[in-house]
Amino acid sequence: MATATVPGTGPATEPATATVPATGPAAEPAAADMYALGSNPAESARLQRQSDELRPQTAELLGRIGLEPGQSAIDLGCGPSGILELLSAAVSPGGRVVGLDADPAHTAMARQYVSERDLANVEVITADARHTGLPPDTFDLVHARTVLVTIPEPQEVLAEMVRLARPGGWVASQEPDTEGAFCFPPLPAWDRLREIFRVGFSRSGADLLIGRRLTELYRQAGLEEIEVVVHAPVYPAGHSRRTILPDLVRSVRPMILELGLSDDRELAELDRAVREHLADPRTVSLAHLLVVAWGRKPSKPPKPPA
Repeated sequence: MATATVPGTGPATEPATATVPATGPAAEPAAADMYALGSNPAESARLQRQSDELRPQTAELLGRIGLEPGQSAIDLGCGPSGILELLSAAVSPGGRVVGLDADPAHTAMARQYVSERDLANVEVITADARHTGLPPDTFDLVHARTVLVTIPEPQEVLAEMVRLARPGGWVASQEPDTEGAFCFPPLPAWDRLREIFRVGFSRSGADLLIGRRLTELYRQAGLEEIEVVVHAPVYPAGHSRRTILPDLVRSVRPMILELGLSDDRELAELDRAVREHLADPRTVSLAHLLVVAWGRKPSKPPKPPA
């Protein structure tokens, strides 16, 4: 695995040099293996595009939270870039940022991203978001985007997020909810591709409707001052996120084939038909809602029951 300095044990500008140990049960599946979208170049490229595509929603979130210079933040499941650049700017000067991902290929890409942009206050580590091995009560903001949707037990990651947040600090998530997805004019190929993706993605135990559950999960995790905003992005023809459905299907193609949900010929035909339809500016398509939630970790521990 890639290695990294544990935050708080060395200068923020030092290169990553020490592995953060996983602290979960030995028999627990590896975090990278549980990621519903797999590990492949197509998925890595999609995640890189996502950093730019969802930049406006993330900037709005950070503005609502009010992250300030000198504070600290961590982006769990940062992938090749995540929101590291925005966090770096928000806490500068004097603050520090950690990017964390379970996939060594992604942390290597994230380190390159950080280096190319000279983000001196950012370090990147390879670790399991469920059991990071990092000290508790450390960060002013603990953030994860499109992470909880990809794993079967999202409350495990959320519990770790709360543990990492300092008392009075913030936990924030950006997750999809796909039930209201539509394409108009209707296209049978779009419907078929969406159903293939839904079945394949859900076989891992991941929940494509997790967006609506965020506030309840936050309450169960003990967070306070919970707020939520829902975005319904309808992207124009030519926008890179307009093709997120066929892009995601490409990411999980090996799983789709393994499960026998489709074959190479059908997937190729569906991909072509859907991309042609979405290239038409008259087509209106909504792939998912983006639910953005944030809550504060209590400053004092809850009182025990009488």
